[in-house]
Amino acid sequence: MKILWIDLNSSYAHSSLALPALHAQIADDTSIEWASVSATINENIGTIVEEAYRHKPDILAATAWLFNHEQLLHITSRLKALLPETCLILGGPEFLGDNEFFLRKNPFVNCVFRGEGEEAFPRWLSCWNHPEQWNTISGLCFLDSDAQYRDNGTARVLNFSGLIPPEKSRFFNWSKPFVQLETTRGCFNTCAFCVSGGEKPIRTLSIDSIRRRLQIIHEHGIKNVRVLDRTFNYNARRAKELLQLFLEFPDIRFHLEIHPALLSEELKEELRRLPQGLLHLEAGIQSLREPVLKQSRRMGKLSDALAGLEFLCSLPNMETHADLIAGLPLYHLNEIFEDVYTLAGYNAGEIQLESLKLLPGTEMRRQAETLGIHYSPFPPYEVLETNEISVGELQTARQLSRLLDGFYNTPAWQALTRELILNDKTFLHKFLEYLIRINLIDQPMSLEKRGLILYEYCKQNCPEYQTQASIAWIEAGMSLKKAPAEKAKTKHQISPEKWEVIYGHYKDSLRLCFLPTDDSSQSGYWFGFESEIQRTTPVFKAKTISQQSHQATHE
Repeated sequence: MKILWIDLNSSYAHSSLALPALHAQIADDTSIEWASVSATINENIGTIVEEAYRHKPDILAATAWLFNHEQLLHITSRLKALLPETCLILGGPEFLGDNEFFLRKNPFVNCVFRGEGEEAFPRWLSCWNHPEQWNTISGLCFLDSDAQYRDNGTARVLNFSGLIPPEKSRFFNWSKPFVQLETTRGCFNTCAFCVSGGEKPIRTLSIDSIRRRLQIIHEHGIKNVRVLDRTFNYNARRAKELLQLFLEFPDIRFHLEIHPALLSEELKEELRRLPQGLLHLEAGIQSLREPVLKQSRRMGKLSDALAGLEFLCSLPNMETHADLIAGLPLYHLNEIFEDVYTLAGYNAGEIQLESLKLLPGTEMRRQAETLGIHYSPFPPYEVLETNEISVGELQTARQLSRLLDGFYNTPAWQALTRELILNDKTFLHKFLEYLIRINLIDQPMSLEKRGLILYEYCKQNCPEYQTQASIAWIEAGMSLKKAPAEKAKTKHQISPEKWEVIYGHYKDSLRLCFLPTDDSSQSGYWFGFESEIQRTTPVFKAKTISQQSHQATHE
């Protein structure tokens, strides 16, 4: 028996765990020959099909999810036309809902699988060529010989801790920038928009088991681990044990999802003590509105979530990202703008604003009509309109998301963008209108282009921030010959007798740049650049204040 897996990912950086997770369970079965064709959704379909066709498999398998669904169907339909005797089975998040329509629309697909496959997939392999026995395989959905739809429910792996880790499969990809480590299955929460909202029971791995797997990951030189645990702090004691474990691997950065409403004082203390850079936190907040969260069936008090989020964002030893979801029922556009303002005030490391997607198998998708939600019937199933937010307003939210990604979520421009947001509650509206007017909101922009835009906006609309825009430009290592540095003096600059050092250490070999902040050209900022090495960012910064300015501040 020969199985060919189509490993189709959205980008080079991403790699699905499905193949190694399934292969690891039956890798010792010598009667099965495994092969894989890996590609991204941006590659030529014909090239992928040609490579896969050469394998002439008995079984063709793949995982379908939001962003590979369309391309995967193009590939597999062509392969089935070339190899009609090959059995095609698909699984993944796309099949968590009702699968009858899909199977009737795509008759080249022999069957689809709903749920967790590590235990059920090997059982299906024992009868793959005997469809009359498929009704015994939990999770399998198919059309029988009489074209009747058969649905065997949802497969759940109850012995999660007994599974062979995917890292032991030869298909586990160690070449990516990060690896995923699944420590928990299921979720305590009941969010109506999430595919894990009803995934019970919760199953966990022991700390010793996780330690052994981290040791293998560490031996491969991996520096970033995404911990797959929907809410790692739902159990405070276990969360503390995990943090203690992570400390054993100080050269790895752990990416975690955390629920800000569930932070005990003991866990807060643990988080305070962690070394710089050990954790990267994704704080699930979705909305800062109680009615919205209640309608979405998200557990936890909003007041606790806000207090927890403010605490997480205040920690200097880690970065916390917060997410908002436009299109949730009862969520208005003006509230989204206000929530962005609040999160900026908390000093969130990133503000991720996404549009709601009604995923197959979720409660919110089942209740869409009742909730007044209109959504796209095709992936990625984005919400198009609700009772509270119009088609045009959702486009505004999408454009606001691009603004945040381009400016607030970019370290070089974040501090200035945050200050502009907090000091003028109309800034987000005005800056968004400006980007739309100059036809750049949907255009890809380089770091330099964004800096030029921000500087020009400040120069035209809020000149009191022009100097700060210039400082941000210089500290980002941008060209000193372009507009944001137009006031900077770079030739034959000599250090003053006194200055207030902000960072770095001055030495005579540094090449100095002076940015005056008043007409006397005595007050301003000094930047020092290394002359010996090709480094565009300053290593030294200081400030001088003219005597007149100094006197004025004390009168």
